[in-house]
Amino acid sequence: MIREFIFEAEFYESLNRLLMAARRKLDAAGIKLHLVHWGRLARGERLMICHAPVDSNDEQSALRTLIEEVALARTSSPAKILSDDARRSADPPCRPPRVLTQHARVFGAELGDKPWATLDEDQRYALTKLGDSEKPSHKPGARDSGALP
Repeated sequence: MIREFIFEAEFYESLNRLLMAARRKLDAAGIKLHLVHWGRLARGERLMICHAPVDSNDEQSALRTLIEEVALARTSSPAKILSDDARRSADPPCRPPRVLTQHARVFGAELGDKPWATLDEDQRYALTKLGDSEKPSHKPGARDSGALP
């Protein structure tokens, strides 16, 4: 199953961008795919990555092997192997990171432990990945409402 976020809706059919759900699976498997790698994958390969299970070490290893082989065959350059710290980022923290709470305040919202606890792991991962910069770069608008159901 692939998690669909409203803010990525325009990419679901073509899969021409790396979706949050796929990024999380790649993080869990310990692989970083650059857009050039992703762009050279066939749509079926992209779909397989999006829907691949990564709950066990064996599943993560299988996905990593597939991506390493396909990326090397298509681009003549290997996919980057992530550090253990980067792999752990696939599991979002159980408390909101300080930088996210600060960004939320800039936009007039509070993101404390209680609101964070209402989010599922995919939503927490997306917020963590999108909001990890030092300065918030996007103020939510009407188009974004419901982006994190």
